[in-house]
Amino acid sequence: MTVLAGDGTARTFDYRAGDVGYVPFANGHYIQNIGDQTFWFLEMFKSDWFVDVSLNQWMALTPRYLVKTNLHVGPELLDALRKVKYPVVKYPGFTYYPK
Repeated sequence: MTVLAGDGTARTFDYRAGDVGYVPFANGHYIQNIGDQTFWFLEMFKSDWFVDVSLNQWMALTPRYLVKTNLHVGPELLDALRKVKYPVVKYPGFTYYPK
C-alpha cells in the first residue's frame, strides 16, 4: 500500500495476512496485490461519508504534458490511463454503468 500525502511525499508499505495498515485523514492511498494469490482486504472509515477518487482517472483527465512533466513518466503509462472510472469491487447482481 502506498500512502500519498498532500505535501507531495509518499510512503510504501508491504503487508502480509493479518497485518493492519493506517492511512492518516485526508491522505490518499493505493493498494496493489503483488502476490500470486487472491487478495482480500477490509477498509474501515471513521466517517459515515465516503468518496472514492480514482487516481488513474484523475491523471487520465489531466493534460498529458502535465502528468509527463511532473511525474517523469513515458508514453506507456500515459497510454494506459483510463478516463472512465471503474469500481473497486463488483458485487454479484450489480451492474455498473460508467458515465
